[in-house]
Amino acid sequence: MRNEYAADLGLSEAALAADWHTQFDRWFADAIAAGLPEPNAMIVGTADAAGRPSARTVLLKGYDPAGFVFYTNHGSRKGVELAANPWVSLVFPWFPMHRQVVVTGRAGHVDRAETEAYFASRPRGSQLGAWASTQSRVVPDRGALDEAYRAVAGRFPDPTPIPAPPHWGGFLVRPESVEFWQGRASRLHDRLRFRRVDGGDWVTERLAP
Repeated sequence: MRNEYAADLGLSEAALAADWHTQFDRWFADAIAAGLPEPNAMIVGTADAAGRPSARTVLLKGYDPAGFVFYTNHGSRKGVELAANPWVSLVFPWFPMHRQVVVTGRAGHVDRAETEAYFASRPRGSQLGAWASTQSRVVPDRGALDEAYRAVAGRFPDPTPIPAPPHWGGFLVRPESVEFWQGRASRLHDRLRFRRVDGGDWVTERLAP
């Protein structure tokens, strides 16, 4: 199983934006314009205190020059691992465009007010689900999950506002490096990386494919 990438596509230093945020903004807009399904889907890689890794797909819910934001249950596997080891990897797998963006950085909690504002914007069913699910923990069967949802729906009957659970919130990933990967012919891909150096400045560098 192999696809040969187009020879006329590439990413040059001359075409690269001056900073990672502007470059990500360009590529993210391209992914949306191309009609990719869930272009904000990203693979979030974490590791526990012993270095055992885990990964899952999560939706990006915001980004700015400070970093990338996603939300989760703090008691989930990723939440527990980030509490013990804040280093994280994000991968945006835009395969139909032969592109990836690979981020490494440190995650920290967003302000509670930001979490509450985002939670209030979620569909009501998703709000109830955040209360009903003990994310990443073993449950006896689907019926137990459905029953928990019904119990929460009874606790917060429509149109009662649903507050953000205290165990649920956002993480901001502050990047240390952001790599833009463009597939090229003969597996000679373009890999251009923004990397933070001591003092907070950024350098750009090309990596061998």
